[in-house]
Amino acid sequence: MRSFVYNALPARVVFGAGSVAGLPEEVGRLGAKRPLLLTTPGRAEMVAALSRNLPVAGVFDKVVMHTPLEAANQARELANKLGADCCVAVGGGSTIGFGKAIALTSGLPVLAVPTTYSGSEMTTIWGISEGGAKKTGRDPKVLPRTVIYDPELTLELPAHVSAASGMNAIAHCAEALYAHDGNPIVSLMAEEGIRALAAALPRVLAGLKDIEARGEALYGAWLAGSTISTTSVALHHKLCHVLGGSFGLPHAETHSIVLPHALRYNYDAAPEAMRRIETAVKAKNAPQGLYDLEKKLGLPLRLADIGMKEADLERAARIATEAPYPNPRKIEYAPLLDLLRNAYEGRRPS
Repeated sequence: MRSFVYNALPARVVFGAGSVAGLPEEVGRLGAKRPLLLTTPGRAEMVAALSRNLPVAGVFDKVVMHTPLEAANQARELANKLGADCCVAVGGGSTIGFGKAIALTSGLPVLAVPTTYSGSEMTTIWGISEGGAKKTGRDPKVLPRTVIYDPELTLELPAHVSAASGMNAIAHCAEALYAHDGNPIVSLMAEEGIRALAAALPRVLAGLKDIEARGEALYGAWLAGSTISTTSVALHHKLCHVLGGSFGLPHAETHSIVLPHALRYNYDAAPEAMRRIETAVKAKNAPQGLYDLEKKLGLPLRLADIGMKEADLERAARIATEAPYPNPRKIEYAPLLDLLRNAYEGRRPS
């Protein structure tokens, strides 16, 4: 066994149906008395109901995708103006991203209540978009101190959002399996995360109110977030950051579409990772197995279907090639452009 380093992150996790009822107590455990609630406009009513017994300082309900700097600054200014001593982020990765943006500059603790399968709540990774690009980084102070996983809060998550969010989580696990700074513990969690999500997502779509399937998917998402929290990301995430930050493509759907093609690019360079993925999804070929799962889930398979313009493929390939993330296979412009063209057209990996 090769040498490795594993850094466990100090987050408190409360998991179970109905566990959000303990939100006031969990805020109290943080020593907070004036939490700022973060949410999207569409979830404002649900968040208000969940926080009935909280001494709330205020609500920021203007969360949008990719955490634009201007909007993040508005949230930061509101937290400061209200004298908030904690952020409670109820929602998906975008909402938790705003909590992280506030924590990054203020040090306020974040309590996350995920309602999708993004996994952002388990990581020290933050991202802010500005000037047509997305800047990301890692900082221990943005890691949510407490995470409440309540499958009941995901029951209203639409089928397509559930599927795309779940595939986003699978992408985290896949890249953790071939991360240059990976380790055996993370690989165990990553393979199990893929297995849980691949098994749960078809059941979720077959019965959106299936609380057992929702719980299994949320468990997989927790593992996915835990894997990416202590390892580096590679080609797949670089491409998704470029496509989201520079071209405005939707986060989860972009991850879903790009993933099989990124795996095909790395297939020969990361055989052990591919073997684990194949075991987890019960397929003979990892890229094809995940492509087929996405097709079964009814997800979009072409970048063309989610707003990408063919004329922008070359620019996207150049951006990704000029500042690549560590990756098992060398990042080269021509094969990367082929990857993007295949994703643009939605071809099944060969």
